[in-house]
Amino acid sequence: MIPDKTIAPALLTPSDEHGMLRDTVRELARKEVEPQAEQHDRRGTLNTELLHRVGSLGLLGVTIPEDDGGAGLDATASVIVHEELAYSDPGFTLAYLAHALLFVNNFYFAASPEQRARYLPKALSGEAVGAMGMTEPAVGTDVLGMQTVAHRRGDHYVLTGRKTFITNAPEADYFVIYAVLEGRITTFVVERGFPGFSVGEKIPKMGMRASTMAELILEECEVPAENLLGREGGGITNMMRNLEIERLGLAAMSLGIARRSLDIMTTYATERHSFGKPLAGHGQIQRYIGESYAKTEAMRSLIYGVASTVSPGTRNRIGTDAAKLFAATAGKEVADAAMQVLGGYGYCSEYRVEQFLRDARLMEIGGGTLEAHQKNITRDLTGPAAKA
Repeated sequence: MIPDKTIAPALLTPSDEHGMLRDTVRELARKEVEPQAEQHDRRGTLNTELLHRVGSLGLLGVTIPEDDGGAGLDATASVIVHEELAYSDPGFTLAYLAHALLFVNNFYFAASPEQRARYLPKALSGEAVGAMGMTEPAVGTDVLGMQTVAHRRGDHYVLTGRKTFITNAPEADYFVIYAVLEGRITTFVVERGFPGFSVGEKIPKMGMRASTMAELILEECEVPAENLLGREGGGITNMMRNLEIERLGLAAMSLGIARRSLDIMTTYATERHSFGKPLAGHGQIQRYIGESYAKTEAMRSLIYGVASTVSPGTRNRIGTDAAKLFAATAGKEVADAAMQVLGGYGYCSEYRVEQFLRDARLMEIGGGTLEAHQKNITRDLTGPAAKA
């Protein structure tokens, strides 16, 4: 493992609290996440017991204020958790992200005190699993073109539509759902047992198999009026506020994948010999290792630098887009380099390199495609705000 002493301590752990958090999550990953990772990747199953265990350590509410049962920490803390968990199991980490950020964080900062009291305790403990429904079959990245509609009927809202590629859907109890109400995107909290709500079959996928995915089906789904999250038409505000920390979490997962891939290739290149010397003595291998280390450290600097500027009250849209854009591709490239260094052993499952490469590929699609990030960054650099 590349020693952390090669990295500026202030970048890794800006405070003692951040340092203790990293130590806690790293130990959890080593003792409890790592041993179960291969089994759940092979089976394509989410380890809900492990998610509950993560909740018992207070890690499902890292960004939630202490007064409401959370850890009261910041975006940097969230990045630390996602990086350390992804080092051992990116698939489980994706399920963690869908719960802790897409549901818990998203819900909390839009919810009323009554809604928090009703839903937070079980979500923070891991007793109830959370998910978010945004992506739709017909529109994908074009979230503003969503076709799920809502209308008011007495003391209920009625939602009709479909959401797809929803992480945690097969296990989730609570869902943050976006729908169009009178032409405006609005957010609702939907429980699995609400009339008219159902979950489709689990969707098989290439990577991130230790998290599950399915379609949500809303057929005149009845949602109590008190489950309106925020205000009518406030969905875009909720969505944009949460997208930034989501992008940072995903970027941190790419960093965890890169760190693990780098550690695997450097260890293998030291121990494996060819033509009379260690693989690390060959120039071609040195290129893979050197460039992978540089990419990993560049990812780390960008992600942690941007994370320090993001909070519920401060925005850095271009920074989070840039972090996710760069980290997604760099993480995949480092995993691919590890496979090349290991050759046939990398292509097989023994060293888990093939899993990390499969998992890394999602980052260029999920949580915003590369093309979406490129469009957003260009718009921010060339649009009216940039010229003001």
